Amino acid sequence: MSEKKKPGDKPPEKIEIAIPAGLTASTASPGSMEGGDDKSTPDIPLTMPVLPVRDIVVFNYMILPLFVGREKSVAAVDAAINNSRYILILTQKDEKVDEPGQADLHSTGTVGVIMRMLKMPDGRLKVLVQGLTRARVTGFTQETPYQMATIEVIEEKETKEVTSEQEAMMRAAREQSEKILALRGVSAADIMSVLNSVNDPGRLADLIASNLRMRVEEAQSILECADPIERLGRVNRQLIKEAEVASMQAKIQNMAKEGMDKAQKDFFLREQMKAIRRELGEGGEESEEIDELAQALDKAGLPKEVKKEAERQLKRLSSMHPESSEATVIRTYLDWMVELPWKKLSKDRLDIKQAKTILDEDHYDLEKVKDRILEYLSVRKLNAKMKGPILCFVGPPGVGKTSLGRSIARALGRKFVRMSLGGMRDEAEIRGHRRTYIGSMPGRIIQSIKSAGTRNPVIMLDEIDKLGSDFRGDPSSALLEVLDPEQNFSFSDHYLNVPFDLSKVMFVCTANMLDTIPSPLLDRMETIRLPGYTEQEKTRICRRFIMPRQIKENGLSAKDVEISDQVLAVLIRGYTREAGLRNLEREFGSVCRKLARRKAEGEKPPFRVTAKSLGKLLGPAHHLGEEHESTLPPGVAVGLAWTPVGGEILHIEVSTMPGNGKLTMTGKLGDVMKESAQAALSFARSRADRLGLKPDFSDKLDIHIHVPAGATPKDGPSAGVTLVTALISALTNTPVCHDVAMTGEITLRGRVLPVGGIKEKFLAAVAAGMTRVIIPAQNKKDLDEIPADLRRRLKVQTVEMIDEVWPLACEPKAPGAKAGPGQAGEKAGKKTKAAKKPAHKQAASLAGK
Repeated sequence: MSEKKKPGDKPPEKIEIAIPAGLTASTASPGSMEGGDDKSTPDIPLTMPVLPVRDIVVFNYMILPLFVGREKSVAAVDAAINNSRYILILTQKDEKVDEPGQADLHSTGTVGVIMRMLKMPDGRLKVLVQGLTRARVTGFTQETPYQMATIEVIEEKETKEVTSEQEAMMRAAREQSEKILALRGVSAADIMSVLNSVNDPGRLADLIASNLRMRVEEAQSILECADPIERLGRVNRQLIKEAEVASMQAKIQNMAKEGMDKAQKDFFLREQMKAIRRELGEGGEESEEIDELAQALDKAGLPKEVKKEAERQLKRLSSMHPESSEATVIRTYLDWMVELPWKKLSKDRLDIKQAKTILDEDHYDLEKVKDRILEYLSVRKLNAKMKGPILCFVGPPGVGKTSLGRSIARALGRKFVRMSLGGMRDEAEIRGHRRTYIGSMPGRIIQSIKSAGTRNPVIMLDEIDKLGSDFRGDPSSALLEVLDPEQNFSFSDHYLNVPFDLSKVMFVCTANMLDTIPSPLLDRMETIRLPGYTEQEKTRICRRFIMPRQIKENGLSAKDVEISDQVLAVLIRGYTREAGLRNLEREFGSVCRKLARRKAEGEKPPFRVTAKSLGKLLGPAHHLGEEHESTLPPGVAVGLAWTPVGGEILHIEVSTMPGNGKLTMTGKLGDVMKESAQAALSFARSRADRLGLKPDFSDKLDIHIHVPAGATPKDGPSAGVTLVTALISALTNTPVCHDVAMTGEITLRGRVLPVGGIKEKFLAAVAAGMTRVIIPAQNKKDLDEIPADLRRRLKVQTVEMIDEVWPLACEPKAPGAKAGPGQAGEKAGKKTKAAKKPAHKQAASLAGK
């Protein structure tokens, strides 16, 4: 072909005259050409353009289409069309050469005339060419823009009288052709009539040769043969070979005719194709591929049982037809076996001090996590055979869980691969698909190992708490084997179906919460909590990491932006309320973009950002603090809640009205929170005497409990203390201190049970301007995790029983007012009243310090 083959391109088809396999290439009957049997040679110029082709040899009298796409070939066709329409067709010696020169072409070819030309949509040309006569190149006159050659026409020797020997050769050629057609089971009447009408030995040889399946070298040797009798003899020899192949096919068919099932049929077809290839001298590429795969498997360092399975599959592949669907599946499988790093390990960086430096460069604080990594490195340095740990970082979004995995890989000197598990519902994503399915492939674990290129990368399983399950299986159950150091040394992927050692892999998981992780999976991981950041921590992180990154990304320099820590604190308090840092980075990025625009418009830096200019850059503050909550009406209490995105304050409102004892709860509360409200009401009824309430108060009052932000689902037991306080406040008409927040679970016996997320709740209390917090006594141990500067901002009061909460939470009565159940907390209330300064302003002044 004159064109390099493209995927999906069909090879140029010849014009068929119903000649079957063995004689399938088509020509036109010599008598059908212009001039009939007139053997006179037209006036052919001695210099003409050259059209290189590959994979085919054009003979005299052939009419066939050619696809032309190479620049020189297109130029040669255009030149021929614009002149005499004659073109010299030469076959390449090596079909892989894209730009053939003089030495890459055979010197003998065929002079053809271009009968028609059609431009294809992809820019190629489709030309219909008729072979006229043989010609030999005597020299090339030009190479660009297309090749031109001077030629010597090889005159066809005329046969005046056909001798008996020649007639015998012609009859033998016709008989062999007829025999081949009969063995193929094709009606030969029309074809034989064409062959019988040709009485010239040379023309008959060309006609049959143009339809024989031959290698390019054999066809070229026939083309170069000028003597018609010798040419016919060579064609006869090729016909004998083809007849032998056809006879062998017929013999195989007769032998396999009876009792043939599907497996026998496949075997017969493979043997048939092998026989054809052997007779035609083909099949070298497939054997080379098998040899290459065998060598690659030897070098891959496969374990003993894995190598045994790979050799078995390779043996199966060698006995299959290379284009069968099953052979493609096995070939892909062996490619995976070769490319997996069975023995390749990256070398760990065991310099503990350097690893600590890298971790400190990438992340601020997070001392517990850094210590755990350095401990692993230390043990690894002393014991090289230790198994990789399974760490699980739990914390709200934006605290640096995912980026911490990259830092771990960088500190260890290992490859890092991140694998998101959020929304995964198919078990096959972890274990892979079996090879019986179309398009099957290994699971994500094996894919990650392959992409890393080593057997000991750091693989981060992101969002492990968001795994799902459906009819396709449970991915979390499939992870049990992956994350168990006692099992994963022989992890079995359904696609590979052989064990793969994952014991050297360091798995790092991330989650926002642990409640949705199955207990067996959670038991296999070492959990490390990453709480939210305090305001001071956010300020330092912003100064050290966020500011340089955003200034650089927005085209500014460090000298262009001036912003103090006090202004950063205002940005954090007024424009972000989160446990992590993502919104802070967005807001600071917005400030940098505003400043970048001013610089682009011609203003000269540096640009000083103040608290006043911050409002002009970002607009009004998103979070205004709690100024409107300087006093709380009776029936309202402030609670502390924990969510997957950090801590929050929760206002619980209780209202009473005359009725018949109906309890209404609104605010999209979950079942656990509704049960806490029922327990709070039962507790108030059991303490009616102490609270100064009538024993039957619940029968004459309707009680409505509401938690604002009604569109947000709320659940959990930690609001129990707050519910009791708000309920007592409403029933006794006594307000609760506006600057106190509380948390804790209650029991009907009056006990206050511990809750989780203490640090996150402390952060929320500070952000809301609280000055006191009430927590369960059993949570006192969690105060050690809270930074000292954060503890100094809040007065912590611990309680064991519910009876201790009310005196600490209620506002004192006004002088001369009737004493109520809140009288016990009057002394504490006076102290609170004396500190009249709003709580949020106290927090702001502390932040400024």
